[in-house]
This record gives sequence, structure tokens and C-alpha cells, in this order.
Amino acid sequence: MRFSLAVISAKTSLLAALLVLVGFAAQAQQAGDTTSISCGPPLPRMLCVDLDGRPSIDEPAGPFTYQWHMGDGTTLTGPTVSYCYKERKNYVVELDVIVDKTGEIRRGQKYIPVNLVQQDIIDFTTTTRVHVGQPVSFDSPEAQLITCRNVQYVWDFRDGTIMQGRTAQHSFRRPGTYSVRFSMRGYGSQDCVASHCVSREIVVEP
Repeated sequence: MRFSLAVISAKTSLLAALLVLVGFAAQAQQAGDTTSISCGPPLPRMLCVDLDGRPSIDEPAGPFTYQWHMGDGTTLTGPTVSYCYKERKNYVVELDVIVDKTGEIRRGQKYIPVNLVQQDIIDFTTTTRVHVGQPVSFDSPEAQLITCRNVQYVWDFRDGTIMQGRTAQHSFRRPGTYSVRFSMRGYGSQDCVASHCVSREIVVEP
């Protein structure tokens, strides 16, 4: 999953930026309902940005060389760049512009906040292949619903067992493939009350 960040010209000495998040909401089910719908796979974290500096620059003064300092020690060049971060953190991207005709360096033409922390994450970790009777650990270390309060975490192991909590441990008694569901529900807007769920398949061998 990616999100795009476009740098927009304001035709002033200072520039403006617009951050547009593009993503897909997890499938939602009614509160307390663990059987009515098929939950989708966990959503990947948004770690990639697309940047376009061309609308921000006074073109008659060009041509220019664009330098993007991505906030993690990486420098990219070009009027448009795409980049994927390795860590989910907050970054500040700095755009420097070099006037090719004069060599003038216009430092800090734009400072762009890139917030990779404030995003909903609906995901969990586990082992995908186990044996009957083997204890299996389930964890949701990064799962979060940003705008919701008192979030509840529900595990539906699809064998008749349901548990609550950010972590859980379970042993399957019969072989088969189980589409384990992890649901999150909190207090706040209607989107919080609805239960957001994702699933992973666990293969249980004899």
C-alpha cells in the first residue's frame, strides 16, 4: 500500500503541501458478530511516499535540479521521486532546489512532514503451520485504531473458541485449515463501534 504526497504551488515565496492518504479500509462486521462475513488479509503498513516538486517551483527561473532529503539519511534527485521507508516513524522531508544556470542552491524550499505512525493497523503475528495439540501464540504488537478509545481485541479461532486480549495462546484439537480471525472494536465514531477484522490461515497437521 502506498500513499501519495503532492507538493502544490501557492505562487508565493513559501510553498504548500498536500498529504493524501490512499488506502483500503479493513472489512467491517457488526459488533459481536464473528461469523457473518469473510475477513480479508491483514493490511500492509503504509511506508511508501510519492513526491512531486514540479508544481512548487517558479518554472521560468529553471531548469532546476531537485534534491530530496528523506529524513532518514537518504537523498534522492529528480522532480518526482518514490521512496519506501524501512521503519514506521515520523519523518520530515526537505526539498532543496538548485538553479542549473547559476548554481544557486535554494535550501529548504519545502519541509514536508511524513507521518507513518498515525495510521490504523489491523494485523497480527502467528505461526501458520502447527500440529494438533501444539500451543500456538497469537500477538498484535502494532495493531491500533487511531481515533478509537478502549479498543477491544477478539480472537476467533474458527473451531468454536473465542478469546479476548492483545495476545492469545490456543491449541487446535483437530487437523485442518483454520482461517483465524482477529477483530478490533472500540468507542468513538460509528467506524469504531463496527468490528474491523482480518484473518490468517493456520494449517493444523495431525
